[in-house]
Amino acid sequence: MVRWGQNKSVVIIGAGPAGLTAAYELMKSRVPAIILEAGQQVGGIARTINYKGYLFDIGGHRFFTKWDEVSHIWREVLGDEFLLRPRLSRIFYRKKFFNYPLSAINALRGLGPMESARILASYLYSSLFPTAKEDNLEEWVCNRFGKRLYRIFFKTYTEKVWGVPCTSIQAEWAAQRIRGLSLKTAVYNALFPGRKSKPKSLIEQFYYPERGPGQLWDTLAEQLRRAGYLALMRHPVVRILHDDGRVTRAIARGPQGDTVFEGTHFVSSMPLRDLIHALDPAPPEAILKAANSLRYRDFLIVSLIVNRRDVVPDNWIYVHEPGVKVARIQNFKNWSSAMVPDRCKTCLGMEYFVFDNDPIWSSPDTDLLALARREIVELGLVRAEEIEDGSVVRMPKAYPMYDTGWARHVDTIKAYLQTNLSNLQSVGRNGMHKYNNQDHSMMTALCAARNICGAAHDLWAINTEADYHEESKERPSGEYPRPAYAEPPRL
Repeated sequence: MVRWGQNKSVVIIGAGPAGLTAAYELMKSRVPAIILEAGQQVGGIARTINYKGYLFDIGGHRFFTKWDEVSHIWREVLGDEFLLRPRLSRIFYRKKFFNYPLSAINALRGLGPMESARILASYLYSSLFPTAKEDNLEEWVCNRFGKRLYRIFFKTYTEKVWGVPCTSIQAEWAAQRIRGLSLKTAVYNALFPGRKSKPKSLIEQFYYPERGPGQLWDTLAEQLRRAGYLALMRHPVVRILHDDGRVTRAIARGPQGDTVFEGTHFVSSMPLRDLIHALDPAPPEAILKAANSLRYRDFLIVSLIVNRRDVVPDNWIYVHEPGVKVARIQNFKNWSSAMVPDRCKTCLGMEYFVFDNDPIWSSPDTDLLALARREIVELGLVRAEEIEDGSVVRMPKAYPMYDTGWARHVDTIKAYLQTNLSNLQSVGRNGMHKYNNQDHSMMTALCAARNICGAAHDLWAINTEADYHEESKERPSGEYPRPAYAEPPRL
């Protein structure tokens, strides 16, 4: 049993960006803390994988933020070991590349005059006869782009990523991810260039650690270790004991058996569903039912080593081809040349989005490698004889799902936790079941640590506005843009 001799002591569940950031802030305030991590590596979904010297990222993590505090942490930890990278990401459809975000001229040329005419007619019809109630993603997008363009550039890719019909994805998700983009604005600016009305576009540059995002979190974990703030790996929390409105202990199942960790405060970034099921005594049935209703999308990446210096100029590609399962392709060499040990070769990450009960999730690595090889060749991007090797990584619960009822279920759980467990704070993406970006996870953790030291921040109010997280727009001096993963649902 671990006992603390201080007035305050903190048990942090999870060594991803949120958990490590909370520990870093507590270290500055000299509040003792320990981190319990289920996996074998820190960083969570933001870690970097090393396969025979080839480094690859799980999803692609760009670094930019509107919060000074977050930017300062990045610089404090890594200093100048960031690269300023140009962004190029395109849509691949019918063996052609289309600009992302969509530009009117590029899309119309690529689709041809007949299809373009159908798209414009469909858009005009949707403008004249919009769906009155926008409950789901399909209705939201069709009202703004028309059904024809929706089916070409939204439906196939989005359903690959989420594994459910677009009618099952809440309109709130679309409002957050593609706010401000419209076919009307794109066409207007194509016809009248130079006018004041400009379409919102994505950032054209971003920062990136030379050896991937895991470089930041590995470095931070080492700094914490030297200061006495340990991250215990392979220690999944299996029970969280509470009494009289407060959490008293967390029990982690380590390599040597169960260990009890006591604390005055607890910070959790474990999936909200798992947190509720770990509570002892168990919550009321209504809370368990709400937790069981929360769903996640799992992720696996097949990285292929290709014997070619250059394959495509993109950082990543959105694959809208309906005939293949791959949804996105990362080109890690174009994130940083240090990600490949041999400059004459390329490492491509074939990204698949699945549920953990799908056959593909449990398929042998050899079958997944064969699938990825077959699909990259079918897409015409690489020849079969150029593929030399590959590796598979699975990431469970990578993306909280915004399906029907999710907000109501989260509100139910949030109210229970805030009312009944005063010294427990949930932070980060899975800890709050909020599909957010790296800096949001960090900011919730910073505020949680400051609450332990006497502040009174509402973590659930951080970054709640429906805002498109990759807009490129003028900002006042000193204001930072939000960070965003190169995540799947960027439409």
